[in-house]
This record gives sequence, structure tokens and C-alpha cells, in this order.
Amino acid sequence: MVGKCVFFLIFSVMASVMDGQTLGGPMHDKVVVCYVATWAVYRPGPGKYDLSDIEPSLCTHLVYSFAGLDESTSSIRSLDPWQDLEKDYGKAGYKRLVSLKERYPHLKVTIAIGGWNEGSDKYSRMASKPETRAKFVESVMHFLNTYKFDGLDLDWEYPTKRGGTPEDRNNYVAMVKELKDAFEPYGYILTAALGAGKETMDTAYDLARLSRYLDFIHMMCYDYHGTWDNTVGANAPLRGTSEEDFLSVEYSIKYLLSHGVSPYKMILGLPMYGRNFLLADPSVKNITFGQTKAKNIGFAGPYTRESGFIGYNEICEEMTNKTSKWTRHWDNNSATAYIRDGEKVVVYDNPRSIAIKVKTAIDYGLGGLMVWSIDTDDFRGSCEPEPDTYLEFMERYNNIVDDPVLQEALKNLNLPDANRIENLSRRTAYAVANNKLHLRLAEPEFSNYPLMRTINEATTLALEEKRILDEMAAVVKQNEIGYKPDDKGSARSIAVNFCLLLYAVLTFKLF
Repeated sequence: MVGKCVFFLIFSVMASVMDGQTLGGPMHDKVVVCYVATWAVYRPGPGKYDLSDIEPSLCTHLVYSFAGLDESTSSIRSLDPWQDLEKDYGKAGYKRLVSLKERYPHLKVTIAIGGWNEGSDKYSRMASKPETRAKFVESVMHFLNTYKFDGLDLDWEYPTKRGGTPEDRNNYVAMVKELKDAFEPYGYILTAALGAGKETMDTAYDLARLSRYLDFIHMMCYDYHGTWDNTVGANAPLRGTSEEDFLSVEYSIKYLLSHGVSPYKMILGLPMYGRNFLLADPSVKNITFGQTKAKNIGFAGPYTRESGFIGYNEICEEMTNKTSKWTRHWDNNSATAYIRDGEKVVVYDNPRSIAIKVKTAIDYGLGGLMVWSIDTDDFRGSCEPEPDTYLEFMERYNNIVDDPVLQEALKNLNLPDANRIENLSRRTAYAVANNKLHLRLAEPEFSNYPLMRTINEATTLALEEKRILDEMAAVVKQNEIGYKPDDKGSARSIAVNFCLLLYAVLTFKLF
């Protein structure tokens, strides 16, 4: 087996090198969905984001956002023809994004329809009748075939709300099923972005039926709190402020799982932005999420220019400015970073909080991660690296490193040699030296897309950690029942790990 594996990998890598055209994506097997807010091209100065700024190797799926609905014809349409299309000397955005697949064949590129500004009522009316749904499905099929997208992402915000009707809940499922039936012969992908608040999920979605027809469900696990609360709160808290607080990432995950959604179809949404607040009483010394009073307006960032909203690139640039007066803080319960300058407070996700949420997604067995949106990451690499990204990983490592059960588990895991990784790799990884587990953390460095890179590195790390912990659990169970696996499983594991290690070496991605 190993000989065949070596030949196949050498041939594959040599072909890729000689071709000089195709490039790869994330090293792990989880989905990483990157929404691209195409209007970011109109932002000023360093905040301007063009499609040429995309780093496709960081994503498995790119979602062009947004197309809209022409209610007069019940058909999908471009919302910005000059940016999207080629005619009349347009910027050909559709073609440019789809063409990335030529060099990055791992990519899937889909088109999103809807979004907050599109509203809900016209989608409600379109979905209410079989004949208008049929026109919509036909228009989508023509659209995907014309522009060569791999599928459609539904961003109806939200069924039954914002002018919708109670019938939207069933009509939405009917529309999704009809799209799926039309897509299947062509292999098109069908996904949907769903609001993650309990009240929205209760009324808008028949989750079990949607899970049956959708390829992936993009969980919008953000915007739980903002200026509309009149109190300071986390944009995307891992946990709520109490057991009765349903507005949290963990609650949303558990809710979807308990309502019949397959975990491998669930894609956890991560925000590349924060929410900001102006304190009602600037003299307040300590901030308490859910209690500290704030005004119902925030302030705008220099690039995104939206009150109460601020991109991570805007936040980290401000923190890199040595003359700024912002002070850094961390809320442990919600696993959220925040900064403060007098009456101004910004609550946001940094690399540390992103890594924690990635670990959460892996622990629950979810299909992957999604980001809204890639254009507000620090895509220019302007900001200083943050040193505490993997603090929680290190704490868990310290808790198990001297456990006798781990020593027994290491015999079955066949992890890489820590000395080789230490000498040759910049990658964060688990490895073994002198029969002891090591967690090597790569040195923080200036780099573009720090949040996206954290997602991919933390995914690999979390999968490795889960493998170790699962093996420890298996050792405990085997000891309890007096059972030990035969050698065939170990030999097979050695062969597979050898192939993976060789592939990493040959493609220069591990060493």
C-alpha cells in the first residue's frame, strides 16, 4: 500500500509543479465558506477591497454577495451590473470570481441572493405561489448556466419577518425543495444562510426539512447584540450571560442539532467585524455585558462607514497605532475581546476568540466554518500579530501532557516527530519526542488575513487535538473492558499517516 501511495503522491505533486498553474486550498477536510461583500470595492483608501485581493487558498467556497430578485419577473438579477457583468465595459465580477477555479481547482464559487438590504416581503410574495416559484427556479438555472457558478446561496432575511407572512415557513421549504430537484441533475450546490437567534429560528424555519434538501446551512452566529439593545453586549458570544440567555453561539448550535439538522451540514458563521457602542455614562469603570448602559447609536469606522459596525481591519489598525488610547480587555464568559477609549467600546472577535469557536465547531462535529465577510479581515497585513491566539489550546495541552492515559494513547497515534517539526516547520502542530506529546506554536508574525489563517490553522489543530482526546477516551474504555485492538488497525494507521506526511513534505505545506 505504501509503495503505491508514494508513487501516486510523487506523480501528483510533480504534475502540479510542472503545470505551474493549479494551487491548493486548506490542508484539513472541513468546509471554509468565504462570503465576499462585493460593494467593498467602493470603500475608501486601504479599506477598498477588489476581487484581486482575494486569497483563494484560504477558502473552500467563495460566495459572491449579492444578487437580487426582480419581483416583476420572479427572477434572479444583478444588483450592480457595472461591477458584476461584462457588457457596457463592466468590471466582469462574476467572470473574475469564477475564473479563480482555473488556478484553484479545489474552489467552489456560488452566488448569494438576498441580504438585509433586499428585504423580505418580495421574497415572501414570490415563494407564495407555485407558478412564481417555478419562474424563479427557471431563472436561477439559466443564471448558473450562463455565468458558470457552482450553485446558489439563499439569503432571504427572513421568512415570516420584515413584511413576510406565517405561510413563509412552509413556502420556503417548498422553494428549497424545488430548487434542489432542479439542481441535482447538474450537481449544483444549494445552501442557505439562516438567522441564528432563537426567535427567528422558532418562526422562520422548518429546520429538519431544510436540512434534508440543503447541502449546507450557513449559521449566521453574529449580530446577537448591538446598539439596538441599549446595553453593551457581545456581537457573537460563545455563551450567554445566563442559562435563560438564548443569544449565543452554543445555544444556536444545540438548537439546530435538537431540531433535526445534520451536524455535518452545519457551517458555523464567524464575524470578521465587531459592534461598537457609546456609553450612556462615560464615567463607568467596569464594563459588564448585558448590563452596562449604552446609547442607541454607535460610531462608524473609516472604511466601512456604518454606525455601530466596524471591521476587524479597522479595529486592529487602530490598536496598532501607538498613539491611540484604546485599552484591551477580554470577557471570559462570552470568549470575546473588547477595547475601550473613554465612552467608546468595541466588542469584536480577534484570533483568540476565533480559535475558540473553531474548536467548538470541531467538538460538535460540524461541517466547517463560514465568515462574514472576508473583506473586513486584515487583508493587507497592516496589523501587529496577536500572541495569545492559542492560549486555550495550551491550557488544555498542559492539563493532559502528563496524564498516564495519554502515554498509552501515544503508542497508537503515530504522531509526527517533534524534532523535525521544530527544525523545519512554521506550522502549529502536535507532535511527539522522547515519548512525550509536544504542542508547538508557531511564532506570531505579520501576515495578511490573520483571522482567516487562524481559522485554518485552528481547524487543523482542533482536529488533531480531538484525535488525541478520542484516543485517550478509547484507551480508558479498552482498559475498562479489558480489550485491546489488533495490530492490523495500527499498521493501517501507520501507512495512512506516512502518506499524509509525505504529501505534506512534497508540497512544502508542512515542512
